Amino acid sequence: MKYFISACLMGKKCKYNGGDNYDADLASLVSNDDIVLICPEVDGGLPVPRNPVELNDHKALDKDGNDYTSFFIKGVESVIEKAEKENPDAFILQPRSPSCGIGLIYDGTFSKTLIKGNGLLSDKLLEKGYKLYTPSTFKALKDQSISSLSIDIDAK
Repeated sequence: MKYFISACLMGKKCKYNGGDNYDADLASLVSNDDIVLICPEVDGGLPVPRNPVELNDHKALDKDGNDYTSFFIKGVESVIEKAEKENPDAFILQPRSPSCGIGLIYDGTFSKTLIKGNGLLSDKLLEKGYKLYTPSTFKALKDQSISSLSIDIDAK
């Protein structure tokens, strides 16, 4: 299987604060698969570290109101272009992220409040029909040994 995976989940230090979201269980589950690491925010030209950003009315803004939407869109386009060339079986994406969040994202107030919604990349991938998983839904899929897991996302 070929998976595109949020790079931070595999230990790449590309998170806004210079850290990662390494998930050892996920790394173990995909160790025999073909994986491509992605970070749409870095692909879009944002540095590491950088100001945290949340979505507010489909705009990527930091606490001070600086608009980073163009960087996010550039990163989304870069990942879509790679996906169209490499045809992954699925994406495994970082939860809650303004790029990669699936089903739940932060509300744009920087108060750690979650709302229904998707990151900008996830929205585009869903529009194009790709299968998306969070690490927990992917682990559940593997644990259940079933061929597909449906995620009800009514966040649009």
